[in-house]
Amino acid sequence: MWVYEKKLQYPVNIRRKNVKMAKYIVTQYGGPAGELAASWQYFNQRYTMPDDRGKALLTDIGTEELAHVEIISSMLYQLTKDATIEELEENGLGANYAQFGHDLFPSDANGVPFSMSYIKTSGNAISNLESDMAAEQRARDTYEHLMDLTNDPDILAPLAFLRQREIIHYQRFKELRNYYLENLK
Repeated sequence: MWVYEKKLQYPVNIRRKNVKMAKYIVTQYGGPAGELAASWQYFNQRYTMPDDRGKALLTDIGTEELAHVEIISSMLYQLTKDATIEELEENGLGANYAQFGHDLFPSDANGVPFSMSYIKTSGNAISNLESDMAAEQRARDTYEHLMDLTNDPDILAPLAFLRQREIIHYQRFKELRNYYLENLK
């Protein structure tokens, strides 16, 4: 299936606890424009791509999105490391603690749980790819918004890396869409 190298695609080394920022970043774990949603969407769509080129691209990017889930998870754990119950409560994560302790639960920044309704599929390669391009743009927007909320270089560096990957994914989806528009009639 895959070869799994047990290291993050981009290193995460956050030195200062920041529970408030974790509350915001969790949206890229389980929110509508998050990495988990993107991965599921691309894995679901790959089966109806008209050729191996499309199947391979969706598999590759879907797999990379899972690597991004790992990066986000690492960020969240480091941002909340040694957080007290009081700190979690003060920063809007008390309900998460009540249900899951210090474990992560996929949700958006408002605590709305991850939903498979975030997954967009149509059975049409062009429609799916345009949806994927939009998903990458929304994720890029979210990363930029998150970057606006901090000046901590330990947080900014992985967010900038992830934002750049969204741009590259958008470009790859656009290239494939254009190829299909020109070659599938």
